[in-house]
Amino acid sequence: MPKVFSDIIQFRGKHYDFGYMQGELLKDSKVLLHRKKQSKKRWRHFLFEESEVRQAFARFAPAIWEELHGLADALSMDFEDSIREFGGYYYEYGRSGCSIFTDSDYMIRNYDNAPLTYEGRYLLYQPTDNGYAVIGPSMQITGRTDGLNEKGLVMGYNFVNRKKSDDGFLCNMVGRIILETCATVKEAISLLKEIPHRHSFSYVLLDQTGESVVVEISPRNVTIRQAHICTNHFEKLTVENRYQMDDSIRRQEVMEQAQVTITDPFQAYKMLNDTDKGIFSKKYGAWAGTLHTAAYLPKEMKAWFALGGNRSPLIFDFNKWLNGEKLNVTQIKGELDSTDTFINDSPIPE
Repeated sequence: MPKVFSDIIQFRGKHYDFGYMQGELLKDSKVLLHRKKQSKKRWRHFLFEESEVRQAFARFAPAIWEELHGLADALSMDFEDSIREFGGYYYEYGRSGCSIFTDSDYMIRNYDNAPLTYEGRYLLYQPTDNGYAVIGPSMQITGRTDGLNEKGLVMGYNFVNRKKSDDGFLCNMVGRIILETCATVKEAISLLKEIPHRHSFSYVLLDQTGESVVVEISPRNVTIRQAHICTNHFEKLTVENRYQMDDSIRRQEVMEQAQVTITDPFQAYKMLNDTDKGIFSKKYGAWAGTLHTAAYLPKEMKAWFALGGNRSPLIFDFNKWLNGEKLNVTQIKGELDSTDTFINDSPIPE
């Protein structure tokens, strides 16, 4: 099985400086070269109106707009190209899987997608200008697939449908904005009702009070339900579901059956990460293989993370990092039962 890795990136400072630092790291990187190849092949999906994007960021995430400026300056890139590459707005999104299981004390999440979509970047960022500190893996450089913030709010999302899309933010940027600007589930729900959405997703939220909800969202509607299990279909906004939901329903049923036996977060983690439990997926060629398993414990302020299946998680004490302690580890390593590896270690396509 090919070995894969995620770089651990730590930064404390202003958003512009954070963007500039990331731009320096991305220079001549395989991640950026892959994205440029993708942009050339799918240029029609990257069209946008800059004034519209600027207004959206000004309302919901002005500090991240400065991060985009930092990226552009470090990479000697036109700012419009920085928005297109890293803005997380009005951008096509591939299909994917994903499973989430929550309790009042933790969230466990399998992120399922194609390996060649995965950047291999795990970030700890503490802003000094505006916003909450966040720990979690990146997507589209500036976005987050899941994470925990300094207030103990946890977020993860699951893809449902990209049909009937509309102008709006992508899931990864929505997730980043939630974690940087919201302290509680209640605040996150309010944001999700206001922010424009590009595609249909479920956002799973948990905070330190133990409240856990699933927010079902399409570009046309938002609804909330109390639940501890979420896969890739809506329970309320059923008109927005895909036609093929068999595997999503199957994974949900497996977790529902196992739920009565789960008594602690490590058991829940193994339910999702062990390859023989029925949740972990090896469908990498179908954009639905499990790339990482993440666990977040908001009351303990800890994050667990693993790449691939049947692996013990690397445990991060986020509180210690928030108090100034720097991590000594620089990479998270794993293995995938796939012929492909992550973008950061894959040959550049012709």
